[in-house]
Amino acid sequence: MQFKTLLKTDRTFDAPAAQRAAATVQDFRLENKRSLDNPVAFWGLEAARHHWFEPWTSVLEHNFPDHAWFVGGKTNITYNCLDRHASGPKRDQNAIVWYGEDGSRRALTYAQLLDQVCRFASALRSLGVGHGDRVIIYMPLTLEGVIAMLACARLGAVHSVIYAGLGVSAIRDRIQDAGAKVVVAGDLGYRRGRPVELRSIVVEATQDLALDAIIWFTRGEVFSRSSREYEFQELLDAHPADEKLVQAVPVDSEHPLYILYTSGSTGKPKGVVHVHGGYMVGTAYHLRTFFDSKEGDIFWATSDIGWIVGHSYIVYGPLLEGLTSVMREGAPDFPDAGAIWNVVERERVNVMFTAPTAVRMFMKFGAQYPAGHDLSSLRFIGVAGETMNPEACEWAFEHLMDKGKRGFIADNWWQTELGAPTLGTPIGVSAKPGAVGIALAGVDAAVVDENGVEVAPGAGGLLVLRRPLPSMMRTLWGDHERYRQYFMEIPGNVYSAGDVASRDSNGYFSVMGRADDVLNVAGHRIGTADVESALVSHASVAEAAVIGVPDEIKGEAIYAFVVLRAGLGARLPGAAPLEAELIAHVRHELGPIATPSKLDIVVKLPKTRSGKILRRLLKAQAMGRDPGDLSTLEE
Repeated sequence: MQFKTLLKTDRTFDAPAAQRAAATVQDFRLENKRSLDNPVAFWGLEAARHHWFEPWTSVLEHNFPDHAWFVGGKTNITYNCLDRHASGPKRDQNAIVWYGEDGSRRALTYAQLLDQVCRFASALRSLGVGHGDRVIIYMPLTLEGVIAMLACARLGAVHSVIYAGLGVSAIRDRIQDAGAKVVVAGDLGYRRGRPVELRSIVVEATQDLALDAIIWFTRGEVFSRSSREYEFQELLDAHPADEKLVQAVPVDSEHPLYILYTSGSTGKPKGVVHVHGGYMVGTAYHLRTFFDSKEGDIFWATSDIGWIVGHSYIVYGPLLEGLTSVMREGAPDFPDAGAIWNVVERERVNVMFTAPTAVRMFMKFGAQYPAGHDLSSLRFIGVAGETMNPEACEWAFEHLMDKGKRGFIADNWWQTELGAPTLGTPIGVSAKPGAVGIALAGVDAAVVDENGVEVAPGAGGLLVLRRPLPSMMRTLWGDHERYRQYFMEIPGNVYSAGDVASRDSNGYFSVMGRADDVLNVAGHRIGTADVESALVSHASVAEAAVIGVPDEIKGEAIYAFVVLRAGLGARLPGAAPLEAELIAHVRHELGPIATPSKLDIVVKLPKTRSGKILRRLLKAQAMGRDPGDLSTLEE
């Protein structure tokens, strides 16, 4: 059965000529070819940019589906993130700048961050945490959360960050699955000007678990603590700051760095394991090349440390490259829709990494907010997480990049399991709205049918990767057989991404949605992204989600949900309902087979806390079914 690709756009966008001329990589297609022709030389050269306590003996050992990189080498990602910068000219440069919703600001230089990390690592060691031990981190988006992550890695312990806001069962399940001995938790977070109570969630989740310690980062009222409970700042104050006393522990390149449980938008979370060596090399490479980061850049990933983007591009990637990383706790549109641009203007942010969901939110509130701020420092915005529909892409080029004169908007696709950008439109590659881009370095991607046979250009199919990447996961914690299933779903010894995609004759991939979300309408398999993009192209629509519901004649019918742009959607007396106009608009854009049978206008869409639309919940509600695991639902 063929997947139907309906979305068409002929418009392309390019980076300004001066930006293309100054790009770190001039030809990404050639870069991809070099990396595939000789991966040992390519990735060996990239790895040599980092410090190794002992050299590797082999760049890659691949025993399908297992793969190991820089085998025999010993390193520690925190040495490369902190020590080598703090002992050089970057010592007094800001490593991380934190903002609160109220505009409060804190910053740590590389020397100060190393000091704090060493103190907390010493504290963890005094509590019995060492090589290979697991530590759960349930913290708001704060400097202390980053310090806890780096301190664990410095000791060779394995951290597992849980987004602060997940419920009792989510925390408890992850503690037990990881076999953690220590929990580092915040008592309060802040969102939309209000405190978010976290302590009671942790107390209930841990009340009868055999933990060695719970460490509280306290912001609220003082509370009594049991003998196994400690306070974050008190531990910092009580332990030495001399990094010589808490040196980065040399670990094997393949030693686990962290466990990150997937967001659960497609079912039960899985504990993805990333390691020190390959993850370090891959994330740093893509920050320097895909994001085209430069010496002295201010980099802002508007994510959270609870998600893969936060791990890779709030914490590890920017610190590996010696940049200044910006982080902001709270809602991006609070206290008003200009909150994001206030920070860009104040910090002179050069490179931003955000989600298409956020861009659609910016578009919803209107161009007056970015227009009211000085964004002249901002030259690059990378977007990932969901499909970047053409309307949002065009809006961003016009209103965030001064009609493309100032900089570039680059789409990209990757997953928690992959660790770093995999497909994309970096500088030098034309952005094609609706297409996520070409294969990046090391990536041998294809679109195949259910039998593993590559489909013709322009046809839809299943997205697969035919080679391993340094930044890819190594296993699923405690369940290697489930890890192997990624590689066994489709014949041909390939990694199955679980996404439906197409590739055109120029090598541009378009990701149409999760395979589970694909619609089967009258024998045509249609990606949700096509219909949603058609809806968002209407002037009144800010966001859209579509699902398939059973239909006696078509097999499935399309059910759409839309959120309107601020101040739009009012109808003149006697005018047709907006719902009918939107359905007609989709029919005009995509044809009759993609026309929604039903459309609801809603105030908001259900999303995971990483910003992905939870279509599974919409479908369950429409059909009166149990939605399953909702631990990652934002509200």
